[in-house]
Amino acid sequence: MKLTNYDVIIKPVITEKSMAQMADRQYTFMVHVDSNKSMIKRAVEEVFGVKVEDVKTLNYDGKLKRVGRSIGRRASFKKAVIKLTADSKAIEFFEGFNA
Repeated sequence: MKLTNYDVIIKPVITEKSMAQMADRQYTFMVHVDSNKSMIKRAVEEVFGVKVEDVKTLNYDGKLKRVGRSIGRRASFKKAVIKLTADSKAIEFFEGFNA
């Protein structure tokens, strides 16, 4: 399966910790489980028009959950923490959440 840049980045992660990391020019995204660091870097650079210095990825397994007798599993997902270079512009998508 061929992933486009818009398939690699699923959605931004909006939490207190990710908002605090924005001061250090770090942004957090949910990304496709099959994507690697070079794909994520290329996707962020082309979609948002910024320069990426570093990409850190985190894989999460889905938790087991029960409802009555039935047992299910939440979806597994992958997060990426993107660090921008010092001369890069900020990602405008996050600017509204900073207030």
